[in-house]
Amino acid sequence: MAEDLHISIGSKQEQYEALLPQIKALTAGESDLIANLANIAAALFQQFRWLWVGFYLVKGDELVLGPFQGPIACTRIKKGRGVCGTSWERGETLVVPDVEKFPGHIACSSLSRSEIVVPITYDGTVWGVLDVDSDALDHFDAIDKEYLERIMQFISPVNN
Repeated sequence: MAEDLHISIGSKQEQYEALLPQIKALTAGESDLIANLANIAAALFQQFRWLWVGFYLVKGDELVLGPFQGPIACTRIKKGRGVCGTSWERGETLVVPDVEKFPGHIACSSLSRSEIVVPITYDGTVWGVLDVDSDALDHFDAIDKEYLERIMQFISPVNN
């Protein structure tokens, strides 16, 4: 059942490995983008207990807040601004050990200390980003980058 997703044992990599098939199963049978983004955000939030997990979707020249779990968030972010806007502009995952040291960081929550942002692409175009914040410094690493990028491959804007 969806409410039983939390896997509390094992290394971070083992937790991701156990979570991957569950997220794949949640998204495989569902064609609605918002439903899939909501379930992915909830699964990641529940599993890892991060401060904030959510999505921003490209709408014109801005990222607009999508499904998320955690405290209230910024609603709109311009391309190239903050970690999310920079990830969108570059089309690459950004791992930020200390958000206070990131030029132009947008402080949606004063509790956020480190962040990872993964662009979501289709046919070479970024159409959204996954944004994850932690209240601990230097929380995210290559393991998070690898697995969050893999999870983003489960979603596509095509069916919506």
